[in-house]
Order: sequence, then C-alpha cells, then structure tokens
Amino acid sequence: MKPNDQELQEEQDILDAFEAGALKPVDNPEAMKLAHQQAAGNTFKKDARLNIRLSSRTLRALQKMALAEGIPYQTMIASVLHKYAEGRLVPSDNETRG
Repeated sequence: MKPNDQELQEEQDILDAFEAGALKPVDNPEAMKLAHQQAAGNTFKKDARLNIRLSSRTLRALQKMALAEGIPYQTMIASVLHKYAEGRLVPSDNETRG
C-alpha cells in the first residue's frame, strides 16, 4: 500500500530525530524485539473464519484494487475490516448520509 501523508510525516520525524542524534539505543534490544514480535503475532493472529456474500461486481472491484496494491485480495479485505474495527478507517461524509 502507498504511505499516506501522516505516515510520511512520521518517517520524516524519525529521520530528523536520527540525524539530530536524539535517538537512544534500548537497554535490551533482543528482549524488545521479541516483545514486539509477540505483540504483532497476537494482533494479526487469524483465529476466526468469516463467510460473506458480495456481488460479483464488488468482488471484482476489490480484486482489482488489491492487484493494483500488489497484495492478495483477501488480505486487503481483512486489512480494511481490521482498520475499520480499530477506528482508523471511517466512512466519508457522503457514505454516512446514505
């Protein structure tokens, strides 16, 4: 997926902090790495199955979008649903008016 403006700004902030020498190493990098790996594994654990009916037109549109992003369409759909459930993806004004 392409980075959005917020992600680009965060990357620039990290680069600026690095270049300014403001970043400090962690005390135990291996333990920190392991903790982050476990958190990521728990976050993205797929332990439930969902069957959903879509129109073939909608499915084709989703497949085309995923192809353009270079990811499997089921992965893209799961990502969109996850972001929506976490409150990081909200409908536009047009979609909420019905």
